[in-house]
Amino acid sequence: MDRTKKLILPLVLVALLAVAGRASDSLEANSQLGQLSLPQLESRLVEIDRQLRWLAPYSLRSGVGVIGYRSEWRGPPERQEWIEIELDQEYRIDEIVLVPTLWRDTARGFLSDGFPNSLRVVAGTEDDREGVVIAEYSGADKIQPRIGPLVIGPVKVRASWVRIEATELSTRAYDGEKVFQLSEVFLFSDMENVALRQKVRASSNSIDRVGAWDMRFLVDGHTPYLMDSSEGSQSNAYVSRFGEQPVLYIDLEAPFPISRIHLHAVDQDDTVPQAYAGDLGIPNRLKIEGAADEEFSNPITLLDYQRTNINDIGPIMMWRIPETTCRYVRLSAAESSMPEQGTSMNEAQRDIRIGFAEIELYSNGANVAQGKKAFVDYRVNPRDRSPAALTDGKNLFGVILPIRTWLFELAQRHDLERMRPLVASELSQRYAMQRVHVTRLTWLAVFLAVGIGMTFLIDRIIRMRQLAELRSRFAADLHDELGADMHVIGLLSDLARAAIDSPEKHESLHQRIRVMTERSGNAVRYCTNMLEAKGLYGDLLEDMQRSTERIMADFVGEFQYEDDEHVLRGLKPRTRADLFLFYKECLVNISRHSCATHFRSKLTAHSREICLEVCDDGHGLTESGVKGVPSSLTRRAQLLGAQVTVQHPESGGTCITLKMKTRKWGFRR
Repeated sequence: MDRTKKLILPLVLVALLAVAGRASDSLEANSQLGQLSLPQLESRLVEIDRQLRWLAPYSLRSGVGVIGYRSEWRGPPERQEWIEIELDQEYRIDEIVLVPTLWRDTARGFLSDGFPNSLRVVAGTEDDREGVVIAEYSGADKIQPRIGPLVIGPVKVRASWVRIEATELSTRAYDGEKVFQLSEVFLFSDMENVALRQKVRASSNSIDRVGAWDMRFLVDGHTPYLMDSSEGSQSNAYVSRFGEQPVLYIDLEAPFPISRIHLHAVDQDDTVPQAYAGDLGIPNRLKIEGAADEEFSNPITLLDYQRTNINDIGPIMMWRIPETTCRYVRLSAAESSMPEQGTSMNEAQRDIRIGFAEIELYSNGANVAQGKKAFVDYRVNPRDRSPAALTDGKNLFGVILPIRTWLFELAQRHDLERMRPLVASELSQRYAMQRVHVTRLTWLAVFLAVGIGMTFLIDRIIRMRQLAELRSRFAADLHDELGADMHVIGLLSDLARAAIDSPEKHESLHQRIRVMTERSGNAVRYCTNMLEAKGLYGDLLEDMQRSTERIMADFVGEFQYEDDEHVLRGLKPRTRADLFLFYKECLVNISRHSCATHFRSKLTAHSREICLEVCDDGHGLTESGVKGVPSSLTRRAQLLGAQVTVQHPESGGTCITLKMKTRKWGFRR
């Protein structure tokens, strides 16, 4: 895939990183990341790693060469320094790239050195010497430390000069002095670096005896990086035979207006130490000519390069030249290299060679030499390096990128490598929180399991208690119901014996005994199956009235009731049965033990309360040896959840009162 397309694809991430590059210190970035979900963070980390795999890496130069610009170090620390690039004409500036000077820190590796903590970029024209601020960075923007270039843009401004002002200086590494240092400044108009080899002014300039520092080195095209695109196969550079400096030719196949030349120096050997010096293949004086015909009948000089010292050489040597139209280009050594002092002519001749990793000829921002025919003026042997390597678009690392694309990828790598630890840290925190949540959920599951187990255990205990209560209820029901029925049957039997001379009365009493016997059987079935209680006591008032007539047949009295909107029918079957049995037990006690002649019973049922009152004119409970409420009635009242009291009127006898709420906790009883 084309590198430009690759840069366009991850638009969302690039936009985020562009913001991060300007104003994303760790707290602000963490705040933004904290708003993302866990899947979004994982996708972000995967996307960062994916881009880092194809972005150009930091491959740094070695050996000697120019470094860049350094301001004077003497002066107050709070001073401001600046550099200004004067362009040969007015250009539309699209993007500005500042390449930092790098320093190898023994603890942290390579870092920027002398790159300002805050800066301002001002641009203007010949008619506007004051200019306008097109970019400004403060200490909060965290633009350093860095290893990658700082890309400023898009700026979209027309200017004939650009000034970079260091508003807050940083310290250089080796002595802690406040200075302003830069390796290179690129001003891009489309794909053209219009700052290349332009005039530079500065507030101050360091005096360096070695010659590695100077303001003119800001625009010579040399950076601390090697062109490494991280993709494509490597290509061995073309280098001529030992002792020869042949003429190199390139056929562009059609006339092109050439305005820029890039020469990629022969890549250093990948042995340690390196086998060759950095000037291998570059003559002391190189002449580049163009022509319309292969014979160069009318050559035009494109570039006459004179090397003054080793600092003039770098991995990529760039020149802007007056636009010249030609089809053929010729590169040759203008004169033979002279032997150094103490070196014989034979030794010097043996070291003379010419060659490059790539020759790029730019026309309207495009390298028109790539893929075109390159040849030399001698017959190439099969074991010689091929001149085709001069225009194959590759170097020792792979594909050669356009300078602007390459620098943008380096800047993007810086932003991504700065962002990645923040994303990874946020993910680690999220994973840690997940582990905490999983632990909590595990303990919750354990508690739930224990709770469920305890629930089953408690339920079993409750069921056992209910079973015991049910057995007690059965016993009470059998005692009360059968006891009362047996007493009635006994009374009827006595009456039947007395009426043996009266057939009609005798038959009626036998019929009543038969009914009581069937009812006793129904009561036994009720005690074994409570579901039959509804059928047994469906009409509670009628059952109470009938029992009153049977049991109290020899007593004077009556059963009265007041039922408010059929409250009794709204009671549960078990409650109706317990209430009936309570009333029946009261009547049996009167008929058996009270020696009474009169009785009175009344049932009052209201929406909130039921009151049952049973009175007689007997000798009372105290004379019969019973103190308080009889135990059978107390047990039955407890089953009803009611209150029972006993009173002894002054006129004699006993009055038992039962009061019961119709609802408990809002539910019908």
